[in-house]
Amino acid sequence: MSYVDGFVLPVPKKNLAAYKKMANWGRKTWMKYGALQYFECVGHDLNVPKGCGLPFPKGIRTKPGETVVFAFIIYKSKAHRDAVMKKVMSDPAMPAAVTKMPFDVKRMICGGFKTIVEG
Repeated sequence: MSYVDGFVLPVPKKNLAAYKKMANWGRKTWMKYGALQYFECVGHDLNVPKGCGLPFPKGIRTKPGETVVFAFIIYKSKAHRDAVMKKVMSDPAMPAAVTKMPFDVKRMICGGFKTIVEG
């Protein structure tokens, strides 16, 4: 079964172009070092039907002018993720890539997930 790193973050709509540029750099970098798939998804239909749970904007506490980005990276296993992450974090371009983020990093939610159903 695969392993997934998942992220949910609020991004100011005015920063979406800068976020997309950063995300494209991330995709190229993670894929270069072996990630199987890389996704960055911006909120489109964030209104959930009544009784269906908490909508992303409420859960992440978006502020006026913000939207939600849901992102995930797929690996073969946790060991594979750890090896890829070590290479990504050692990439010479990494320090410059993280100096100015187009979102509030402190409000990002993230974690590693062991896949239990795949198909």
